[in-house]
Amino acid sequence: MTPIMIAALGLLMVATAFLSGLFGMAGGLILIGVLLALMPLPTAMVLHAITQMASNGWRALLWRAHIRWRPVANYMVGAAIALAAWSLTRYVPDKPMALLLLGATPFMARLLPSNIKPDPDRLWQGSVYGTICMGLMLMTGVSGPLLDTFFLGGDFGRREKVATKAMCQLVSHFTKLIYFGGVIDQAATLDPVLAGVAIAASMLGTTLARRLLEAMTDQQFIAWSNKLITTVACYYIAYGGWLLVRTPVLAAFAKGGLQ
Repeated sequence: MTPIMIAALGLLMVATAFLSGLFGMAGGLILIGVLLALMPLPTAMVLHAITQMASNGWRALLWRAHIRWRPVANYMVGAAIALAAWSLTRYVPDKPMALLLLGATPFMARLLPSNIKPDPDRLWQGSVYGTICMGLMLMTGVSGPLLDTFFLGGDFGRREKVATKAMCQLVSHFTKLIYFGGVIDQAATLDPVLAGVAIAASMLGTTLARRLLEAMTDQQFIAWSNKLITTVACYYIAYGGWLLVRTPVLAAFAKGGLQ
């Protein structure tokens, strides 16, 4: 990558880490879409994993007093199960499928009946959510919107939700790094300069978001999170759908043009 492109990606990473630091989500959802458009899927997944590990790890450190450790431990059991299962197949989705799943993830979470409230402190529920979320992570690069449902049944304020989710996401992205950086057949490598920029940008964006999160109310937090996620998800469904039909559509036009 050219220095200009690395600098542009660095600015984008600051902005997306700021969003994630503010809402506990959305930033990673935006970043993985851009990376998928710029580079091969395994490379995009590795860079995204490093960026999000830095962002979530720094966020967890800043809010460490608010982390609920039992849900994190339950989630880790499910993540380990998913990694073991996926390592048997070493499946890597193509870009259109990854983008479509990326856009569908938030709506999957909203399809759950309103009377179902998961209990994050129960081992079996944490394991189930951990397995499903980790599976989505390995297909799309993110699982944040669905992971939010993991906290619905718990008594979480916005600080506890952001802090505990950051720890769960740190586990998820580390697992994703292992999978795309070493397990799959076409394992990716990464420019160390770009990796360093990603880590620094993620930490900066996360730090900048802290004061604004303190000033928000829980009601504002929920309202803005939902609007942002819905907008981004709809874009990815449209973009992934276009990539899926682009080749046959262009081929049909080309064939018609030759007649």
